[in-house]
Amino acid sequence: MTVLNELHQDHVNLNKLLAVLGYKLDKLKQGEMPNFVLLSDAVDYISNYADAYHHPLEDQMYEYFKDSGCPELDEAIIQCGKEHKQLKLSAEELIEAVDCILNDAVVPMDQFAAKLESFLDRQVEHLNLEEGTLFPLLDEIASDEQWNTLIKELPKMDDPLFGEQQKQRYIDLYSELLQDMQ
Repeated sequence: MTVLNELHQDHVNLNKLLAVLGYKLDKLKQGEMPNFVLLSDAVDYISNYADAYHHPLEDQMYEYFKDSGCPELDEAIIQCGKEHKQLKLSAEELIEAVDCILNDAVVPMDQFAAKLESFLDRQVEHLNLEEGTLFPLLDEIASDEQWNTLIKELPKMDDPLFGEQQKQRYIDLYSELLQDMQ
């Protein structure tokens, strides 16, 4: 599997999770309370996996191809780096809000829904930048030799939710995802 294929599969998996969160957001807006523990696990997965593996891998890949002579690619790489930082902050804010709810703090549900919606919107916009601009440009510009060199430098890590070895803390989340995807 190529690096872009692996990252694309991460995006496919993330979109599944974002769709579930979007469904939960719709239900929340209708007055139904979601399972906040499950919601916390989903955001935790997105944040931890992205921050620990996915975004660093992308950042290392983008750094490798930066200054390739394609101004559009360089601009998209800069934008993507900024978005990675914004996504982390957005996830931290949402996790903090969920933690407050789980600890019985008073959190107005309309404010929480707005945070969740903003989080989802940022994630989708970011995926669109990568899938719609960055990945096609990299696919067009990069040579097989460059990919072969880069792949030797990139870290390997099994996805804790969609990989073969799901971590125990994500088992409930994984089950919920499977139910919602049927």
